[in-house]
Amino acid sequence: MSVIASVIDKVKQMDPGQHEFHQAVTEVMETLEPTVDRHPEFVKGGIYERIVEPERSVIFRVPWVDDKGEVVVNRGFRVQFNNAIGPFKGGIRFHPSVNLSIIKFLGFEQIFKNSLTTLPMGGGKGGSDFDPKGKSDGEIMRFCQAFMRELFRHIGPETDVPAGDIGVGGREIGYMFGYYKKIRNDHTGVLTGKCLEHGGSLIRPEATGYGVVYFAAEMLARRGLDFKNQIVAVSGSGNVAQYAIEKVNQMGGRAISVCDSSSTVIDEQGIDRDKCCYIMELKNVRRGRVSEYASKYQSICVEGKNVWDVIREQGIKVDIALPCATQNELDAQNAQALVDNGCICVAEGANMPSTPEAVKIFQDNNILYGPGKAANAGGVATSGLEMSQNSLKLSWTREEVDNRLLLIMKSIHKSCLDAAAAYGKEGDYVVGANIAGFVKVAKAMLSYGVV
Repeated sequence: MSVIASVIDKVKQMDPGQHEFHQAVTEVMETLEPTVDRHPEFVKGGIYERIVEPERSVIFRVPWVDDKGEVVVNRGFRVQFNNAIGPFKGGIRFHPSVNLSIIKFLGFEQIFKNSLTTLPMGGGKGGSDFDPKGKSDGEIMRFCQAFMRELFRHIGPETDVPAGDIGVGGREIGYMFGYYKKIRNDHTGVLTGKCLEHGGSLIRPEATGYGVVYFAAEMLARRGLDFKNQIVAVSGSGNVAQYAIEKVNQMGGRAISVCDSSSTVIDEQGIDRDKCCYIMELKNVRRGRVSEYASKYQSICVEGKNVWDVIREQGIKVDIALPCATQNELDAQNAQALVDNGCICVAEGANMPSTPEAVKIFQDNNILYGPGKAANAGGVATSGLEMSQNSLKLSWTREEVDNRLLLIMKSIHKSCLDAAAAYGKEGDYVVGANIAGFVKVAKAMLSYGVV
């Protein structure tokens, strides 16, 4: 059995039932096969075995009191995966689906994503099965404070710097940072995604959405194309989707879709600037459902199905696909439908939104395919820029942060192509992203000895 196969097999044996984590490990490790012969020192140093095992996984209870005065108990997680090149860095997710497998998959992906940014950040992830939907501000504040009562002992500006993720935006980060500051008597940049008033960075809410469009633009440019007049399907309706649509509009494309957990909306006239502003107000201020958009703008609304199901079933033409919702949202059937309907580019704004079967279809049909660890790295890259601003006790302008983000996404794109070519897989962004991210971390791990 090969080194890579034995590592994958061992993970499955040691962590039974952690299907998302198995998927992430398999996807990454299989593409690292070309590095085995090139770097025998990695084999000797046990790097492949060590990189799939977290430094530590913390699971804790989170008791809090709801508005009825009743005690509710949720489960909290923080997986600190690898800090070879910098402090652990990765978001906090609040969603009923959160479990150890999902947090480990996200933390594992974060190692390579953070490495690709060229910033000194390791990989980690955290979260809870708490559902913020339908909760009052008071309930969310009490939960965030209860969550931080345990998490605070495991994080710090040079140890582990969490950020936001699904279900965790500026409001939640504010509650957690305020409580951390109170109990530690310490005002440091221990969380990113903060409000501007207490150390946040301009462009941070926009960064992942902007970044995925910047990355897609770089891929398109390789074939002499751009976003002008292209039909773009976007899934999700949170910050990533909202700002991806905003940037698509700025680049001359026509975004036609959004979705949430209850329904999908297709607006073939295009979600222009005013409509995009309505979505932002609807989701960020009123916390409503996208079905309200369909009522206001007389669009197609399908309940209980995601964007890719609706596009497949209704035969809607799409030139560029930006999956920005959640893991494994885009399966083989939907990938084939995108190919059949003329899609030329897929860039992932979410983490692992395409199933392995879908990825194979994209690659077999010569679709430009940007995996999440490269295409959606703009969010954590700007979190890294926020950490730098906090350390320097200053703030950069919107233009400066946006320009740094653009340059980072261009650099990630080039790193993917260079690594793919160097290891005999020219043009393969999956192989390129994984190897480029891995080699940097592996060399750092090797230099420390066995620790």
